[in-house]
Amino acid sequence: MTASVTAKSSYMEDAGAAFSSYGLWIMAFKRSGQAFVAAIVVLLAILTSASAEPLRVVGFGDSLMAGYGLGPGEAFPEKLEAALRKKGHDVVIANAGVSGDTTSAGLSRLDWSVPDGTQLVILELGANDMLRGVTPDITEKNLDAMIASLRQRGIAVLLAGMVAAPNLGSDFASTFNAIYPRLAEKYGLQLYPFFLDGVAADKGFLLADGMHPNAAGIDRMVENFMPDMEKALAAARTAGGAPAD
Repeated sequence: MTASVTAKSSYMEDAGAAFSSYGLWIMAFKRSGQAFVAAIVVLLAILTSASAEPLRVVGFGDSLMAGYGLGPGEAFPEKLEAALRKKGHDVVIANAGVSGDTTSAGLSRLDWSVPDGTQLVILELGANDMLRGVTPDITEKNLDAMIASLRQRGIAVLLAGMVAAPNLGSDFASTFNAIYPRLAEKYGLQLYPFFLDGVAADKGFLLADGMHPNAAGIDRMVENFMPDMEKALAAARTAGGAPAD
């Protein structure tokens, strides 16, 4: 009888210890589960915050980008941003245009003009090279170097092309005009072939100098540019500016 009681007592102690260990395990599991859920909540909050950030764009170019002769808020980047926001795009476009810039000048200031965190650059340079008779090979090398640098930083590029003035001759024009399509093909870029398309030959859209767009001209440029810009934004959101395979 004593042995039976002792055995039963030992069994109860073992069972109690087992249930106690099981209870501790359950508590630990619950705590780890709570910690896991908390970590997921924090991660989702971070991802939601990141996705809520506007897509950051830089308009990098010359006087055509800077808004030469125009009033506040009338330059191309500002009006393009307004048009995109009106269509529901959460985007911020910084104006990094400098009047008179050649591709050489642009290359020299690229790194500090395009801040970290930029996701897309509208690259619009070459008009002043053309007007000054810069050898097209130099223009192409400078543009190539800028594109390569931006892609290396993971920044997508929308290339805005330029067309040579007719008075520069057919040889110069054929060489110069081929620069932008060739670079777009090389890097797999979205190309807008002629930045002044629909404006250059219409005095109603130009300032008195006959070269720079007026406010109405900028509106026309933005309207024409929008389809390519929206494609570039979609690509920047999904793939960024990673170098093509």
